[in-house]
Amino acid sequence: MCEISIIVPVYKVEPYLRKCVDSILAQTFTDFEVILVDDGSPDNSGKICDEYASKDSRVRVIHKKNGGLSSARNAGIDVARGKYLGFVDSDDYIEKDMYELLYDNIVKEQADLSICGIYDVYEGKKPVNKPTIKKTVTATEGLLLILHGNIISVHAVNKLYKRELFSTLRYPEGKYHEDSFVIVDLLDRCKKIAIDSKQKYYYYHRLDSINTETFSAKQFEFIEAWVINENKLRGRGKKIEEAAHQRVCFANFLVLDKIVTAKATNLPETKKIVHYLRNNFLFIMRNRIFTKSRKLSMLLLLFSIHLYKFPVELRRKKLANNK
Repeated sequence: MCEISIIVPVYKVEPYLRKCVDSILAQTFTDFEVILVDDGSPDNSGKICDEYASKDSRVRVIHKKNGGLSSARNAGIDVARGKYLGFVDSDDYIEKDMYELLYDNIVKEQADLSICGIYDVYEGKKPVNKPTIKKTVTATEGLLLILHGNIISVHAVNKLYKRELFSTLRYPEGKYHEDSFVIVDLLDRCKKIAIDSKQKYYYYHRLDSINTETFSAKQFEFIEAWVINENKLRGRGKKIEEAAHQRVCFANFLVLDKIVTAKATNLPETKKIVHYLRNNFLFIMRNRIFTKSRKLSMLLLLFSIHLYKFPVELRRKKLANNK
């Protein structure tokens, strides 16, 4: 038995894996195990995992047939020995004191979930510091923060979970945006959430994914996840219901942005998204959570999806060049 099990799904990340694992093994908090789940990786990632396991007794390796990120996480959860669970994506890396901070906060506050901040890392660019907060909140307060998305993200990776949260919960296999599918169920299992938004996790964005955007039909599952969450949250009060609806609108915006960037506007689902957003025009324009840029996009969308493309392209260029 150890205090923390850190689960790392591994698939075709040979150039990044050593930096990731080294950052975990260098943690100032030392009572942990690392579970490297080789998800049928076709490169040398599996061999690298075995190499680490042969050198450090804290490292365990699972080799399995490829099943996707959720399947790999679930395989790690199934064999985890720790009282607490953490997740790290294998092309990312972490500060040496990340798990010390998360662990200290979850124990001190007797919380079910502990959260830290994330650095967004772009190749050749310096990570940007964000304002920090530190507080402990109820599950309802945490849910509002997640739904608003301005302080807490849905990402699994910058968090430390009581193992009991996953006693009857697993990530949905075969689904895209798996974190969005489980976040409401996870928070419903919490009583207290410890938040310290100091940025300790480095979330790596590959330049090729920014500059050469392609669209997959799996992206529509992002909308599906938040529609499911909105339905789960009906009857939870006006604030929660409104925030959940904001999130569905935002999901539609993000997917439409990807469709437009990939020049895939001829997809039949595009009409459904445009129709949904136009039907929610007044809700979006009256809501302070949506930026002026997003409201301008909404105005243009009323007239034509072709006009909507212009602010999307500006945001994409800013992301690629100015981060």
